[in-house]
Amino acid sequence: MRNLDTTVIEDAVYRAALKAGVDLTSSCRHALEEACTAEYEGAAKFALEKLIENSEVAARMGMPVCQDTGAAVVILEIGNEVCLSGKPLYDAVNDGVRRAYKDGYFRKSVCDPITRENTGDNTPAFIHTEFISGDRIKMTFMPKGFGSENMSALYMLKPAQGVEGIIDAIIGTVRKAGSRPCPPVYVGVGIGGTFDSCAYLAKKALTRDIGTHNQRSDIAEIEKEALRRINELGIGCQGFHGKTSAIGVSCEWAPTHIAGLPVAVNIQCHCVRCVKESL
Repeated sequence: MRNLDTTVIEDAVYRAALKAGVDLTSSCRHALEEACTAEYEGAAKFALEKLIENSEVAARMGMPVCQDTGAAVVILEIGNEVCLSGKPLYDAVNDGVRRAYKDGYFRKSVCDPITRENTGDNTPAFIHTEFISGDRIKMTFMPKGFGSENMSALYMLKPAQGVEGIIDAIIGTVRKAGSRPCPPVYVGVGIGGTFDSCAYLAKKALTRDIGTHNQRSDIAEIEKEALRRINELGIGCQGFHGKTSAIGVSCEWAPTHIAGLPVAVNIQCHCVRCVKESL
Protein backbone atom coordinates (compact mmCIF):
# COMPACT_ATOMS: atom_id res chain seq x y z
CA MET A 1 0.00 0.00 0.00
CA ARG A 2 1.29 3.46 -0.94
CA ASN A 3 0.35 6.48 1.17
CA LEU A 4 -0.29 9.74 -0.67
CA ASP A 5 -1.24 13.08 0.80
CA THR A 6 -3.94 14.81 -1.24
CA THR A 7 -1.83 17.98 -1.37
CA VAL A 8 0.16 16.12 -4.05
CA ILE A 9 -3.03 15.92 -6.11
CA GLU A 10 -3.83 19.58 -5.41
CA ASP A 11 -0.40 20.66 -6.64
CA ALA A 12 -0.69 18.46 -9.74
CA VAL A 13 -4.06 20.00 -10.60
CA TYR A 14 -2.57 23.46 -10.07
CA ARG A 15 0.34 22.79 -12.44
CA ALA A 16 -1.86 21.14 -15.04
CA ALA A 17 -4.43 23.94 -15.02
CA LEU A 18 -1.77 26.61 -15.50
CA LYS A 19 -0.22 24.70 -18.41
CA ALA A 20 -3.50 23.76 -20.08
CA GLY A 21 -4.73 27.34 -19.98
CA VAL A 22 -1.93 28.59 -22.21
CA ASP A 23 -0.88 25.62 -24.33
CA LEU A 24 -2.60 23.40 -26.88
CA THR A 25 -1.80 19.70 -26.86
CA SER A 26 1.00 18.69 -29.21
CA SER A 27 -1.41 16.50 -31.20
CA CYS A 28 -3.73 19.48 -31.65
CA ARG A 29 -0.93 21.73 -32.89
CA HIS A 30 0.16 19.02 -35.31
CA ALA A 31 -3.39 18.51 -36.58
CA LEU A 32 -3.88 22.25 -37.16
CA GLU A 33 -0.58 22.49 -39.02
CA GLU A 34 -1.53 19.53 -41.22
CA ALA A 35 -4.91 21.09 -41.93
CA CYS A 36 -3.29 24.40 -42.85
CA THR A 37 -0.84 22.70 -45.22
CA ALA A 38 -3.66 20.80 -46.93
CA GLU A 39 -6.04 23.74 -47.17
CA TYR A 40 -6.75 25.74 -50.30
CA GLU A 41 -5.87 29.41 -50.40
CA GLY A 42 -8.59 31.64 -49.02
CA ALA A 43 -10.35 32.57 -45.79
CA ALA A 44 -10.16 29.07 -44.27
CA LYS A 45 -6.39 28.87 -44.74
CA PHE A 46 -5.96 32.40 -43.42
CA ALA A 47 -8.01 31.50 -40.34
CA LEU A 48 -5.96 28.35 -39.70
CA GLU A 49 -2.75 30.37 -39.95
CA LYS A 50 -4.09 32.80 -37.35
CA LEU A 51 -5.16 30.00 -35.01
CA ILE A 52 -1.66 28.54 -35.17
CA GLU A 53 -0.07 31.96 -34.66
CA ASN A 54 -2.35 32.61 -31.69
CA SER A 55 -1.32 29.32 -30.06
CA GLU A 56 2.36 30.13 -30.52
CA VAL A 57 2.00 33.60 -29.00
CA ALA A 58 -0.01 32.25 -26.05
CA ALA A 59 2.58 29.59 -25.24
CA ARG A 60 5.47 32.03 -25.60
CA MET A 61 3.84 34.79 -23.53
CA GLY A 62 2.22 32.49 -20.95
CA MET A 63 -1.19 33.96 -21.74
CA PRO A 64 -4.53 32.14 -22.16
CA VAL A 65 -4.79 30.53 -25.58
CA CYS A 66 -8.53 31.27 -25.54
CA GLN A 67 -10.58 33.82 -23.60
CA ASP A 68 -12.84 30.94 -22.51
CA THR A 69 -10.51 29.24 -20.04
CA GLY A 70 -13.26 26.71 -19.49
CA ALA A 71 -14.91 24.69 -16.79
CA ALA A 72 -12.31 22.51 -15.08
CA VAL A 73 -12.82 18.84 -15.97
CA VAL A 74 -10.67 16.48 -13.88
CA ILE A 75 -10.43 12.72 -14.33
CA LEU A 76 -8.75 10.74 -11.55
CA GLU A 77 -7.86 7.09 -12.14
CA ILE A 78 -6.97 5.90 -8.65
CA GLY A 79 -4.93 2.77 -8.03
CA ASN A 80 -6.40 0.26 -5.58
CA GLU A 81 -3.14 0.25 -3.63
CA VAL A 82 -3.17 4.00 -2.96
CA CYS A 83 -4.15 5.21 0.51
CA LEU A 84 -5.11 8.89 0.56
CA SER A 85 -4.57 11.13 3.56
CA GLY A 86 -4.96 14.83 4.30
CA LYS A 87 -7.85 16.99 3.16
CA PRO A 88 -10.79 15.36 1.31
CA LEU A 89 -9.96 14.47 -2.29
CA TYR A 90 -12.48 16.81 -3.95
CA ASP A 91 -11.42 19.69 -1.69
CA ALA A 92 -7.83 19.17 -2.84
CA VAL A 93 -8.83 19.21 -6.51
CA ASN A 94 -10.92 22.36 -6.09
CA ASP A 95 -8.14 24.10 -4.17
CA GLY A 96 -5.78 23.37 -7.05
CA VAL A 97 -8.25 24.82 -9.55
CA ARG A 98 -8.92 27.85 -7.35
CA ARG A 99 -5.22 28.68 -7.02
CA ALA A 100 -4.44 28.17 -10.70
CA TYR A 101 -7.27 30.31 -12.03
CA LYS A 102 -6.25 33.10 -9.67
CA ASP A 103 -2.52 32.94 -10.36
CA GLY A 104 -2.97 32.43 -14.11
CA TYR A 105 -5.43 35.34 -14.39
CA PHE A 106 -7.82 32.95 -16.11
CA ARG A 107 -11.46 33.86 -16.61
CA LYS A 108 -13.76 32.47 -13.93
CA SER A 109 -16.75 31.03 -15.75
CA VAL A 110 -18.61 28.80 -13.29
CA CYS A 111 -21.92 30.06 -11.97
CA ASP A 112 -25.22 29.03 -10.40
CA PRO A 113 -27.48 27.63 -13.16
CA ILE A 114 -30.55 29.56 -11.98
CA THR A 115 -29.36 32.82 -10.39
CA ARG A 116 -26.31 33.01 -12.70
CA GLU A 117 -24.25 34.22 -9.73
CA ASN A 118 -20.57 33.48 -10.40
CA THR A 119 -18.77 31.32 -7.84
CA GLY A 120 -15.80 33.65 -8.24
CA ASP A 121 -13.00 31.09 -8.49
CA ASN A 122 -14.04 28.65 -11.26
CA THR A 123 -14.96 25.95 -8.78
CA PRO A 124 -16.40 23.46 -8.36
CA ALA A 125 -14.42 21.38 -10.80
CA PHE A 126 -16.25 18.62 -12.64
CA ILE A 127 -14.54 15.55 -11.22
CA HIS A 128 -14.74 11.98 -12.45
CA THR A 129 -13.13 9.10 -10.57
CA GLU A 130 -12.24 5.61 -11.72
CA PHE A 131 -10.52 2.86 -9.78
CA ILE A 132 -7.73 0.92 -11.42
CA SER A 133 -5.06 -1.55 -10.29
CA GLY A 134 -1.70 -0.43 -8.94
CA ASP A 135 -0.28 2.16 -6.59
CA ARG A 136 -0.41 5.24 -8.84
CA ILE A 137 -2.98 7.91 -9.66
CA LYS A 138 -3.43 9.11 -13.23
CA MET A 139 -4.69 12.69 -13.26
CA THR A 140 -6.14 14.30 -16.40
CA PHE A 141 -7.03 17.99 -16.49
CA MET A 142 -9.09 19.40 -19.36
CA PRO A 143 -10.52 22.93 -19.44
CA LYS A 144 -13.77 22.73 -21.42
CA GLY A 145 -15.14 25.84 -23.08
CA PHE A 146 -18.88 26.11 -23.56
CA GLY A 147 -19.05 27.48 -27.09
CA SER A 148 -18.40 23.89 -28.11
CA GLU A 149 -19.99 22.18 -25.08
CA ASN A 150 -23.31 23.83 -25.97
CA MET A 151 -23.24 22.09 -29.35
CA SER A 152 -23.02 18.59 -27.85
CA ALA A 153 -25.88 16.08 -27.88
CA LEU A 154 -27.08 12.78 -26.45
CA TYR A 155 -29.12 10.26 -28.43
CA MET A 156 -31.01 7.19 -27.25
CA LEU A 157 -31.00 5.23 -30.51
CA LYS A 158 -32.83 2.02 -31.27
CA PRO A 159 -30.47 -0.97 -31.44
CA ALA A 160 -31.57 -1.62 -35.02
CA GLN A 161 -30.10 1.72 -36.09
CA GLY A 162 -26.66 0.21 -35.59
CA VAL A 163 -23.43 1.64 -36.96
CA GLU A 164 -25.14 3.84 -39.54
CA GLY A 165 -27.30 5.33 -36.82
CA ILE A 166 -24.21 6.09 -34.74
CA ILE A 167 -22.46 7.79 -37.64
CA ASP A 168 -25.62 9.72 -38.59
CA ALA A 169 -25.86 11.00 -35.02
CA ILE A 170 -22.24 12.20 -35.12
CA ILE A 171 -22.61 13.89 -38.50
CA GLY A 172 -25.97 15.42 -37.62
CA THR A 173 -24.57 16.96 -34.45
CA VAL A 174 -21.61 18.54 -36.27
CA ARG A 175 -23.79 19.72 -39.16
CA LYS A 176 -26.25 21.38 -36.80
CA ALA A 177 -23.41 23.04 -34.88
CA GLY A 178 -21.98 24.59 -38.05
CA SER A 179 -19.51 27.36 -37.31
CA ARG A 180 -20.68 28.01 -33.74
CA PRO A 181 -18.17 25.78 -31.89
CA CYS A 182 -15.14 27.43 -33.59
CA PRO A 183 -14.18 24.64 -36.00
CA PRO A 184 -12.20 22.68 -36.97
CA VAL A 185 -13.65 20.63 -34.14
CA TYR A 186 -12.49 17.59 -32.24
CA VAL A 187 -15.38 15.18 -31.70
CA GLY A 188 -15.62 12.87 -28.70
CA VAL A 189 -18.18 10.07 -28.95
CA GLY A 190 -19.54 7.73 -26.31
CA ILE A 191 -21.22 4.53 -27.47
CA GLY A 192 -23.18 2.33 -25.09
CA GLY A 193 -23.51 2.41 -21.33
CA THR A 194 -26.47 4.28 -19.87
CA PHE A 195 -27.90 7.79 -20.33
CA ASP A 196 -25.36 9.29 -17.93
CA SER A 197 -22.30 7.09 -18.39
CA CYS A 198 -22.45 7.48 -22.18
CA ALA A 199 -21.89 11.23 -21.84
CA TYR A 200 -18.83 10.60 -19.69
CA LEU A 201 -17.42 8.25 -22.32
CA ALA A 202 -17.72 11.05 -24.89
CA LYS A 203 -15.95 13.47 -22.57
CA LYS A 204 -13.18 10.99 -21.85
CA ALA A 205 -12.72 10.39 -25.59
CA LEU A 206 -11.66 14.04 -25.90
CA THR A 207 -8.66 13.39 -23.64
CA ARG A 208 -7.10 11.07 -26.23
CA ASP A 209 -4.41 12.34 -28.57
CA ILE A 210 -5.86 13.46 -31.87
CA GLY A 211 -5.16 10.90 -34.57
CA THR A 212 -5.21 7.87 -32.29
CA HIS A 213 -7.79 5.15 -32.84
CA ASN A 214 -9.80 2.87 -30.61
CA GLN A 215 -8.24 -0.56 -30.14
CA ARG A 216 -11.40 -2.20 -31.44
CA SER A 217 -11.17 -2.28 -35.23
CA ASP A 218 -14.92 -1.85 -35.80
CA ILE A 219 -15.04 1.23 -33.58
CA ALA A 220 -11.87 2.59 -35.21
CA GLU A 221 -13.71 2.30 -38.53
CA ILE A 222 -16.56 4.39 -37.12
CA GLU A 223 -14.01 7.05 -36.14
CA LYS A 224 -12.48 7.10 -39.61
CA GLU A 225 -15.77 7.11 -41.50
CA ALA A 226 -17.29 9.80 -39.31
CA LEU A 227 -14.24 12.03 -39.79
CA ARG A 228 -14.37 11.53 -43.55
CA ARG A 229 -18.05 12.47 -43.72
CA ILE A 230 -17.63 15.48 -41.42
CA ASN A 231 -14.91 16.87 -43.64
CA GLU A 232 -17.21 16.48 -46.64
CA LEU A 233 -19.66 18.91 -45.01
CA GLY A 234 -17.55 21.87 -46.12
CA ILE A 235 -17.97 23.86 -42.88
CA GLY A 236 -14.25 24.54 -42.74
CA CYS A 237 -12.16 26.52 -40.31
CA GLN A 238 -14.32 29.05 -38.44
CA GLY A 239 -17.11 28.35 -40.93
CA PHE A 240 -15.16 29.73 -43.91
CA HIS A 241 -15.62 26.44 -45.80
CA GLY A 242 -12.63 24.42 -46.95
CA LYS A 243 -11.30 20.91 -46.53
CA THR A 244 -11.07 20.55 -42.75
CA SER A 245 -14.18 20.81 -40.58
CA ALA A 246 -12.87 18.39 -37.94
CA ILE A 247 -9.34 17.47 -36.89
CA GLY A 248 -10.37 14.22 -35.27
CA VAL A 249 -13.08 11.86 -34.06
CA SER A 250 -12.46 9.63 -31.03
CA CYS A 251 -14.91 7.03 -29.74
CA GLU A 252 -15.09 5.21 -26.42
CA TRP A 253 -17.56 2.41 -25.72
CA ALA A 254 -19.14 0.34 -22.95
CA PRO A 255 -21.63 -2.54 -22.88
CA THR A 256 -25.28 -1.45 -22.80
CA HIS A 257 -28.76 -2.88 -22.29
CA ILE A 258 -30.25 -5.11 -24.98
CA ALA A 259 -33.03 -2.56 -25.55
CA GLY A 260 -30.83 0.49 -26.09
CA LEU A 261 -28.04 2.17 -28.03
CA PRO A 262 -27.02 5.38 -26.26
CA VAL A 263 -24.73 7.68 -28.27
CA ALA A 264 -23.26 10.89 -26.88
CA VAL A 265 -21.42 13.42 -29.03
CA ASN A 266 -19.23 15.90 -27.16
CA ILE A 267 -17.91 18.69 -29.35
CA GLN A 268 -14.55 20.35 -28.64
CA CYS A 269 -13.42 23.44 -30.52
CA HIS A 270 -10.07 23.67 -32.29
CA CYS A 271 -8.53 24.74 -28.96
CA VAL A 272 -7.76 21.30 -27.50
CA ARG A 273 -6.21 21.65 -24.05
CA CYS A 274 -5.44 18.61 -21.92
CA VAL A 275 -2.66 17.80 -19.46
CA LYS A 276 -1.97 14.41 -17.86
CA GLU A 277 0.21 13.48 -14.89
CA SER A 278 1.02 10.22 -13.15
CA LEU A 279 1.23 10.65 -9.38
